[in-house]
Formats: sequence, structure tokens, C-alpha cells
Amino acid sequence: MNYRNTRNYENLEKCIYDGVGEYEIPEIGSAHIDVGDYEFISFSQAARCTQRADKGIHFFIDDYRFNRLWSTPDRYLPMLQQFRCVMTPDFSMYTDFPKAMQIYNHYRKHWIGAYLQENGIDVIPTIGWSDESSYEWCFDGEPAHGVVAVSSVGTQQSKRTKELFIQGYKEMVRRLEPETIIFYGNVPEECTENIVRIRAFSEKFKEAKCNGW
Repeated sequence: MNYRNTRNYENLEKCIYDGVGEYEIPEIGSAHIDVGDYEFISFSQAARCTQRADKGIHFFIDDYRFNRLWSTPDRYLPMLQQFRCVMTPDFSMYTDFPKAMQIYNHYRKHWIGAYLQENGIDVIPTIGWSDESSYEWCFDGEPAHGVVAVSSVGTQQSKRTKELFIQGYKEMVRRLEPETIIFYGNVPEECTENIVRIRAFSEKFKEAKCNGW
């Protein structure tokens, strides 16, 4: 056996996909899924979930809670294959991150998405961006005319971050023309199209406290 194939080289020993764009981002196929009749739970809740067939998985949680999927993807395949669908991991692309790190996180998101699709999982692309300069590559590998997901959590805290989110959202709609947008968190009034909103964990937590939990 080739020595390289016995070691983890950022998962390249498993597969090197034909990428698109300057940074050879693995391409994800379009998702055409009716997302209005089932619940989404976070990846960190997946192992404890017993009724999986009617649920989807999202990654709108801290990166450290799902980095293990990148480190050992085969370990989680059997579990994820039991869910209705899985969003691509939302690796962070903060504006103050070095550009190389932002591109790396975009690449990782797409490698995982392509790998899950290759293993029979219905994958919903999670779309992310940082500032205007990221438009040069942050939509590479994303499919058009399908279901996509976005999150507004943490983006509405200042005028600048809100502007960046709304600008990126509109650019996504222009380029990808999605048929449905799964929206995690509050929906700014500037964001339109066919939106299916799912509540953020913080909203569920506040609601539970109000109900005496």
C-alpha cells in the first residue's frame, strides 16, 4: 500500500475531486427537497437523536463542535445516512480571518458536502461569505436553482456586519437563483425570496425559560 494512503492528508487520501474556480473547490449537486415538513437539529444533537428519518442536520454551531467530522468523516457516515438530509458544515469565514483560512474553510465545507453526496446522503448547501472580496470564490462549487441554507446569527449586531450579510445574501440570490432558502435565525426585512425559517437555538432556549424550564 502506498505510504501516503495510510495517513490523513486533509482527506486527500480518500478523494481529490475535480474542483471549480481558481481554488479547485469541490462541486456540490443541487438539492431539490421539500423542507417544510420536518425538523432540523444540530450536528451536536445527532448522536442522541433516536428518530432520524424525518429530521435534517445543520451545522450552525461553533466550529469546535463539528471539526471532528472533518478529521474523521467515515466515523460519522453511518449515522448521517440515517437522516433525511444534511447541510454542509458551516465552517467560519469571519472578515478578520486571513483570506487563506477563509478559502480553506470554504474548501473543507465543499469537500465534506461532495463526500456525503458520494455516499448517498441528500446534501443541502450552506452558503457563506465574508466581505465583498470573498465573492471572487465563496460561491464556487455551489449549485444553482436548488435548496440552500443560510444563517443570520451573529450578523445583525452592528450596522457594518448587517450590511455585509444583506449584500452577500443578495449576491447569493443573484448568482444561484435558489428555489428555496432555509433561513436559520431572524430574517432581516431586506431578505426576500422563498424562505423557510428555522428557529435558532437561542430562540428555543428563551422560549423554554419563559415557559418555566
